[in-house]
Amino acid sequence: MKLYPLFLMMATITVLTPGPGVVMTLTNTLRYGLRRALGGILGIAAGALVVAGLSATGLGILLSTSATAFTAMKLLGAAYLLYLGIRLWRSPAFHFTARESGNARFARFFAEGLSLQLTNPKAIFFFLSVLPQFIDAHVSFASQFLILVLTYSGLVVAIHCLYGVLAQRAETWLTSERGGKIISKTGAITFMLFSVGLASTSR
Repeated sequence: MKLYPLFLMMATITVLTPGPGVVMTLTNTLRYGLRRALGGILGIAAGALVVAGLSATGLGILLSTSATAFTAMKLLGAAYLLYLGIRLWRSPAFHFTARESGNARFARFFAEGLSLQLTNPKAIFFFLSVLPQFIDAHVSFASQFLILVLTYSGLVVAIHCLYGVLAQRAETWLTSERGGKIISKTGAITFMLFSVGLASTSR
């Protein structure tokens, strides 16, 4: 794959661009710590693998050709983002000294990250529109597809962990009640704005 460096650059920029997944990673890290937020990060990365696989099947073709299917997926994703925003808005301001202990929430975070990615039709269209441009017709499709998809998912884990580390560096400021409230409300509003933006998009 001679164009792999170009794909790597495009994928890196795509993952770096703040979106619902990044907001989830930041809020989970600030509320529970990076170790436990890793569940959500891995869920988002796993979701990318699933979405990539679906994009290569009939579902990807269906969403790209059926206005009804696209609208249904779009509204489902918007509703889920709205739910996350409302839940975060209603949650109390968090304090680093009061983080919960244990690993009970890892599975929940993973499920939320996975759901967030699966309800995002834009992810499917990214793989539908970008991947084919980097596939060499004279080389095994399966091997190329696997390399590109694993690269994307690996970037999700690496970049989201970087976001988490940067968020933890703001811990001193966020130990204040004011800082906690600002982060909670900002994250909630961001989720809601993503919800409105997704619901209003067209193909």
